[in-house]
Amino acid sequence: MSNQPKFEATFPFQEDVLALPVVDLDTTSSWYAQAFGMVEVERKDQPNPTVILERDDVTIGFSINGRDASQDGAAILVSNIQGIKSELEAKGVEIGNWRVDERDGRRFQVFFVVAPDGLCYCFNEPI
Repeated sequence: MSNQPKFEATFPFQEDVLALPVVDLDTTSSWYAQAFGMVEVERKDQPNPTVILERDDVTIGFSINGRDASQDGAAILVSNIQGIKSELEAKGVEIGNWRVDERDGRRFQVFFVVAPDGLCYCFNEPI
C-alpha cells in the first residue's frame, strides 16, 4: 500500500465544488497547477466561464460567477496529510492552523490554506 500524499475527496463550504468563485480563469488554473499539483481537464463558457482542475481523480471547478470567494472554499479529504503539508510548503504555500479537530466523535488532523483568490481550503485526514 502506497503512502503517497493524495487528494481523496472534496466538499464545498457553500454551493458547488465545481463552481468556486474566481475572477480570472488563467491565473486560477496556473496557481492551482503550481501550488496544489492540479491539472486542467476542462473549460466551458456556459452558464458561466469555468475551468475544471483535477488531482488524484478529485475535481475542483472555478467559475466567474459573481460570488464572493472570501466566503467560499472546500474541505479536501486527503491521505498522508503530513506529506500534503510538506508538498505545499515546499511550493511556497502558506499553511495555517495545523491542529486536531473533533467532529461527530471522530478526530481529524487538519490545516488550512487561503489561496490568493481568497478561497479557503481545510485539508483534513481522519486520525
